Parts: sequence; structure tokens; C-alpha cells
Amino acid sequence: MPYELAYGKGVLSFDLPPGVTPQVIRPANIKGLPDPLNETRKALQNPTGTPPLLELLRMKKPKNLVLVVNDITRPTPYATLFPPLLEIFAAAGIKDEQITLLIAAGIHDAHTDEQNRQIYGEDIIKRFKIVCHDAGDDASLAYVGRFASGYDFTVNKLALEADFLLSLGVIMPHYFAGYSGGRKSILPGLAGRKTVENNHARMVEIMDHLPPIDENPVSTEMIGAAKQIGLDFILNVVVNDVQEPIMITAGEVEKAWRAGVDVSASLFEVPFDEQADICVTCASGHPRDINAYQAQKALDHADHLTRPGGTIILAMACPAGYGEHVFEEWMRRKWPPRKVMDEIKKHFVLGGHKAYGYAKVAAEKEVSMITDMDEELVALLYARKFSTVQQAVDAACSKYGPGAKWAYMPEGSLSLPVRRSVKI
Repeated sequence: MPYELAYGKGVLSFDLPPGVTPQVIRPANIKGLPDPLNETRKALQNPTGTPPLLELLRMKKPKNLVLVVNDITRPTPYATLFPPLLEIFAAAGIKDEQITLLIAAGIHDAHTDEQNRQIYGEDIIKRFKIVCHDAGDDASLAYVGRFASGYDFTVNKLALEADFLLSLGVIMPHYFAGYSGGRKSILPGLAGRKTVENNHARMVEIMDHLPPIDENPVSTEMIGAAKQIGLDFILNVVVNDVQEPIMITAGEVEKAWRAGVDVSASLFEVPFDEQADICVTCASGHPRDINAYQAQKALDHADHLTRPGGTIILAMACPAGYGEHVFEEWMRRKWPPRKVMDEIKKHFVLGGHKAYGYAKVAAEKEVSMITDMDEELVALLYARKFSTVQQAVDAACSKYGPGAKWAYMPEGSLSLPVRRSVKI
């Protein structure tokens, strides 16, 4: 039977050898909400841990409202979230000129005007001021204080100085923070580069054995950051694998987000019993495979599912190449995987942590890639480039023979394989 993998804005097809029935790892089949706009209105009227949003706004009477939104790497159903929010802003008497959209870009590149238009829509960019956070621009940052870890916390001034701070997000698996959404809009979304770096440095300690979400030190510090700057309200969504909203959650940053995590886990955590010799997967298409920086999450998920000494076949278009200059600089050092891992553990640096992610897999497994990147860039990622998925599959067949155990994970960035004896 033919199999398919998302690739950029299209799909790639391939066949497995006759007689092979792969272990299939994909998110649960949960249909989208029949009326997501109305569900959003309900969530805003009946939030978790706070009064209704309209009541909060009428009580606080903000003259300066900052709405934190995701960047292009985090697909978000704004058509579902914006209209009910704007209705409430109008009912609270808040004018368009009092509202700033602040893009939680973290350490990612700033948006172009065209990307803003593509993501948020023509009406939004005409009506509201839009600012993209720049983690390296010290002039735009303010010092907040110190975390319990001893590290300094700096954040975008616009967020800190807002009369009312509200964030939008999507709750999905994240390879070391456990889940995205909620508190991640602030750290790393709006934090200074050094703050993000110190927080993310702990990933090297927990990636092999990710702790339960409520015990994850990376996540708990993120929650602390959001509370420390006074994030007033969140509006988050859980979507299925075709980007349909299946749950809307709103209210207090930790409680509302945690409710969404439970739903997201039921959708994206996929149990398995035995690791495969060969895992065929993809980075879930555009925009999740826009660059190698983002596509690494799919590789990490495939790593859970593939035995040491096995092969991962990964389709990732990556039209923007590596997507981050520090990450690329580390790969161009051409160090063996173990040396990259050792150096990052000793001297953690943002961007280098993605090099760690690729090296960690390559230290134990073989990686075959189907990508738009040239062969040199693929080789620097410790991988072998193939022109088609079928070529990579045929090569794996030759290497492992007819008795090989196969896994097929068509939503690699979204599926989180979990051993049945393990709960994240």
C-alpha cells in the first residue's frame, strides 16, 4: 500500500516492502470542535482561575493592552481566537490604538511585513501596532529580577509595562519543555537571549529521561517567569493533526494551560511497546519543516521510537536551510557527535542546543534525509541525503533485510511516542 509524508506544502509518497506491516504512530483521531468560535467565547466567559475576561478588563480599565501572539513557527488558529477577543475588547471600551500585538519570537528571526500579513491577516495588521520581540536588543529589554536558579530574568519592556498582558498560544508536545503554550509565550517568547539560554541549558540534563511535566525544571521556571511579570490572562488552544481546534482553554496562566496539557497529552502521546529498526517519518510539513532548527523536533520524537543502531528516515523540506546562525556555526565545526554533546554540556549556548539534538541521535543511530538542503549541509547534520523517500526505504531494506521491524510516523513533529511503562 502507498504511504505518504507531509513535505513543505505538499506530500511525498513511498511503498514499504511486500509483507511489511509497520507499527503506526500517529495522534489520536479527534474531530475538531463543531463551532470553535462559540467555544472560544465560552472559554473567555468561563475561564479557569480568573473572572471572565470582560469583567477583568472593566475592572482594570487598561490604557495599554499588550496581546502576545506566536510567530510563524507556531501555527495558530487566529481566525478562531481573534474575533471573540476583539468583541470583548470593544465591549470593554478598549480602542485599537490602545492595543499592541507583541510577537513572541524568542530567539527566532523577526517577521517580514508579508509574513505578518500571511499569519495574522490584512485586517489585523491595518488595525493594530505590531512589534516583533528581539531577544538580542538590550534596549528593548528590562531587568525583572532573579529566578530561584540564580539566573537573571530580562524581558521585553512592552510586556512588563503593559496595563494588561494577555497571551495566545497552542499547546503541543515540546521535546524538552514537555509542552508548548501558556508560560512559553513569556519565556522564551519575550525573554532576553541570556535568560533563554540559561533556562534552556537544562535540556541536556533531562532530554534522555524527560521528567513529568509538573517536575520539569525548564517548565517550572517558565511558569515562574510568566507569574513574575504579571501575565494577566491566557487564551490557548489544542489542535488536532489537521490544525482543527479540539479544545479552547482560557484564564490563569498555570491552571488554564495545565488543563490544556492534559487534553494535548491524550491526543499526541502515543504508546508503543517495542522500538523499531527503521522509523520513517517527517517534520509534519510547512511551517514545521521550514528549517532544520524547527525540524529537529521530529528527529527527537523518532529517536524515542528507534532502537540504538537503527535508522531514521526523515523528510524535511527546510527551504530556509538551518534557520539559525549559531546552530549552523556549530555544525560547520565538523566535530564528532560525542564531542558536540560534551562541549554543549560544558559550555551551553543557544543555537548550539540544536546541534546537540542532532548529535545526540547520530551518536547511536543512522539518519537518512529527504530535503531541499544540499548534500554538504545534510552531511554536516550527520545524515545521508536521498533524492526520494523510496530510495531511502530501499537502502534500509538492503541493510536490515526482510526481518526488520518498521515504524511509520506520518506526523513526526506532533506525535510523541511514549513507552507504555513511561508517562511524561
